[in-house]
Amino acid sequence: MLKRTASAAALILALGTTPSLAQDADASTVVATVNGTEITLGEMAALRQNIPAEASAMPAEELWNLLLDEMIQQAAVASTAEGELTALDNANLANMRRDYLVRAAMERMADFEPTDEEIQAEYAKAFPADDPQVEYDADHILLESEEAANAVIEELANGTEFAVLAEERSTDPGSAQNGGDLGWFTLDRMVPEFSEAVGEMEPGTTSEAPVQSQFGWHVIKLNETRDVVPPTLEEIREPLIQQIRRERVSAEIERIAGEATIEKTEGLEPSLLDQDVLGIN
Repeated sequence: MLKRTASAAALILALGTTPSLAQDADASTVVATVNGTEITLGEMAALRQNIPAEASAMPAEELWNLLLDEMIQQAAVASTAEGELTALDNANLANMRRDYLVRAAMERMADFEPTDEEIQAEYAKAFPADDPQVEYDADHILLESEEAANAVIEELANGTEFAVLAEERSTDPGSAQNGGDLGWFTLDRMVPEFSEAVGEMEPGTTSEAPVQSQFGWHVIKLNETRDVVPPTLEEIREPLIQQIRRERVSAEIERIAGEATIEKTEGLEPSLLDQDVLGIN
């Protein structure tokens, strides 16, 4: 996980400052004051974490001066805007602060190592032994109308080759040039109507009626099916760990939001968002 703070003593030693300062310094130690605004060692250490690796490898004194000069310049420019913040400025600052706090909280939630038992359970959930995933090898001809699709089905019944009709009639350029071949796929990769039709077909058969989807009308030929050979747990260990973390974070967010005290202001019209409440128009 990313760390937003660094040991002040370690930073000072790395930057070559005096031992006496290193003994007393912490994140609140002031390194400069610009127009009354303090810049702290903690802020400086946080900035260092966000610079490119090659810059972070600079000689200690050079890096210290680079960071401090940058922060002094930023503070000087920022001070000119402090007294002129608009409604939009304040709203954006509030949103940025909220967004940062959310991301920081989520990082803390995800900062754990799942147990071997949790990883095994996630693997079993993804690849249940009693319900193996199936892949399908199919061809299709995509047409713009039901009438055109029915005409293709009739020609197939009269002996015309599927690949020939796919090349001549299909409006799917990706598969038409390959005789309608879609290759191997799992049903979750296709639109629902197509997947439902393929799932009910037997290998070696062609759809008896056109299948409509958002793309048009399909005539489908199912060539064969096969069980998917799942990867080993070790091959996908890291993705499983990330999935466990995502699920833990999602559950924790739902819990926190569910326990929060929430009071929505009643009577406000959605059309208020169309008004120039930020004064920018």
